[in-house]
Amino acid sequence: MPDIKILTEAELRALVPLDDEAVSCVEQAFSTLAGGGVEMPPIMTLMVPEHNGEVCVKSAYVPGIESFAMKMSPGFFDNPKLGLPSTSGLMVIFSSGTGMLEALLLDNGYLTDVRTAAAGAVAARHLARAGAAHVCIVGAGVQARMQLEALRLVRDVESAVIWARDAGKAEALSGELRASTGLDISAAPDLEEAARAADIIVTTTPSATPLVMADWLQPGQLVIAMGSDQEHKGELEPACLARATVYVPDSQAQCAVKGELRSALEAGAVSSETAFAELGDVTAGKVPGRQAETDLIIVDLTGTGVQDTAIANLARQRAEAAGKGATFTS
Repeated sequence: MPDIKILTEAELRALVPLDDEAVSCVEQAFSTLAGGGVEMPPIMTLMVPEHNGEVCVKSAYVPGIESFAMKMSPGFFDNPKLGLPSTSGLMVIFSSGTGMLEALLLDNGYLTDVRTAAAGAVAARHLARAGAAHVCIVGAGVQARMQLEALRLVRDVESAVIWARDAGKAEALSGELRASTGLDISAAPDLEEAARAADIIVTTTPSATPLVMADWLQPGQLVIAMGSDQEHKGELEPACLARATVYVPDSQAQCAVKGELRSALEAGAVSSETAFAELGDVTAGKVPGRQAETDLIIVDLTGTGVQDTAIANLARQRAEAAGKGATFTS
């Protein structure tokens, strides 16, 4: 039996920061998905309604990558009341050639946070208008912070506003980010006003009711919606997708079940017969991204297994190069 590498959250945080290579890794994953040959099963979800919890299992086999990951990702959204993080989990790496277990990445959801933020950067790199500099972040959790960090890797962000249902959290996060970045960052008391004025809007909440309304959206904006990843969630009013010049899902099949596309289909705002170019089609150059400064573009990010396999392999490669991790011999 081969040895199994075990990496802790602390090791993985040191090895895989949210950087240009992480963004490029996720960008390549989307392009590979668009090229065909990837085996990516539907997400398996276990709901734990009594505790406002869910557990998602995602995976993908990617031709040309020596290993594939299976990711187990719990999200228990009442945890902050208990002094615990909302998300946790781990990734398990198997050999693509033999199926043998190769590594355990005990990341507590950190790698998911990195690849999710990196996907936002990929969307902004390809689909934000030139000169986009003012950002509206909806939500004040870990992903709100990381999405802004990711956007700064690909765009010259000059200012940002943060809106959250808990105004205190928005104030605290905006103050923290203002101090750490030196940018003009403030809490937004009114989401409509904040959304109307932004070049890029990023929604990062687990909301089950729409937060962003269609008539708030303006020509030229990019909306990156990444909070809806289950059948009961939705941050955008369904009419937003009908208003968009271009709608870009990370996976149309997945978004039709779990993303913003799901609620738009249910409301009749979008026809079930419509085929959309996916984000990977854009990154691979198969279809153009933004074609006009006035295009209103919505990107629907539900999180794909191919991203998990890509970021897990990046983590493992860096660990091997640095000689990190404990080795378990069975």
